Amino acid sequence: MDNSYKKLDTYIKAKELVGKVYEFTKTFPDEEKYALSSQIRRAAISVPSNIAEGLSRSTTKEQCHFLDIAFGSLMEVDCQLEIACDLSYIAKEEYKNIYIEIKTLAKMLIGLKSHRLSPK
Repeated sequence: MDNSYKKLDTYIKAKELVGKVYEFTKTFPDEEKYALSSQIRRAAISVPSNIAEGLSRSTTKEQCHFLDIAFGSLMEVDCQLEIACDLSYIAKEEYKNIYIEIKTLAKMLIGLKSHRLSPK
């Protein structure tokens, strides 16, 4: 079993994002426990999970497919955090800070996919 994905900065950063999302959502109102809070958490968890699954696949096509899913989940997290900010569940400054991290992670995912597609 090859767990080399665990050493990748992209994977490590994606896991860090999960922790931050969990911290944010702890403060959401109780009525959001099974709604927005749960949805954001699932989307955040999907990012490192799909990196791990994709990079464990044997073909470049499969790897890129799962990296695309991870990217889509990251965009979901951004959208949902923006909505949480609009609803005043998180402060605008907190959203701005995590948005910078999301943009960085998005670039890292694009770079990782490009690396997988480049001829070896």
